[in-house]
Amino acid sequence: MPTVPFSGNRPPHRERGAAESFGADTERYERTRPGYPDALIAAVTAAAPGPDLLDVGCGTGIAARQFRAAGCRVLGVDPDPRMVRAAAADGLDAEVAAFESWDPAGRRFDAVVAGQAWHWIDPAAGAERAALALRPGGLLAPFWNVARLPQDLAEAVRAVYARVLPDAPVYRRVQPGLDAYVPILDTAADGIRRAGAFTEPERWRFDWQRAYTRDEWLDQVPTFGGHSGFPPGVLAALLSGIGEAVDAAGGGFTVDYAAVALAATRLPAA
Repeated sequence: MPTVPFSGNRPPHRERGAAESFGADTERYERTRPGYPDALIAAVTAAAPGPDLLDVGCGTGIAARQFRAAGCRVLGVDPDPRMVRAAAADGLDAEVAAFESWDPAGRRFDAVVAGQAWHWIDPAAGAERAALALRPGGLLAPFWNVARLPQDLAEAVRAVYARVLPDAPVYRRVQPGLDAYVPILDTAADGIRRAGAFTEPERWRFDWQRAYTRDEWLDQVPTFGGHSGFPPGVLAALLSGIGEAVDAAGGGFTVDYAAVALAATRLPAA
């Protein structure tokens, strides 16, 4: 559950504390967070008119490295200086800024992407800033990994959250599938339309899988949205309960991921 499900009451981009909490343990984030399917990387690079790419909410550089390997020249932007330091340690050029107020300083890019991050950005202000940063014909492509656990395991994990966090029902929607991402995609698409500078956003989907051991999954759980703010005892109880659920499921499992993206092309200036 890397993304906190959209509650319908307060949009994610208003939750700045959660948005800027992922740098609490950059080593764990880098070690455990999944990358993106090669088909997604290939689709973005094929649709962009050139190799200059801006990675918004770059984090530790997980997606940026994949785009560099595909031949792109990448600049990252992230509001968390801890994330930027981690990305820079791996050789990524990155700047500390909230994207809505980031200054492109006359630079123009062939693509603006955001992996697992665009929902933390004001959808209208973000699209307007992307329009400033893109060359005509450039591509805006935010994307997300949607994780779907095996049904029985997902139900068991939801029961753990309900028991440990009875006053936080949003977390009981752990691994809810693509339906929970529809509001996120709709909100992002609406922001792109409101900018008035892009073609109608297309929706892309790329399915892939990854097998996890019990320990691999438990190592990733503390990086999920909002989890770094839980009291140590709460997080320990969650990990214990989830570990028991995975043990009951055989000690390992395969996650069905869907990488979903919006893709819109920057129109020529009027």
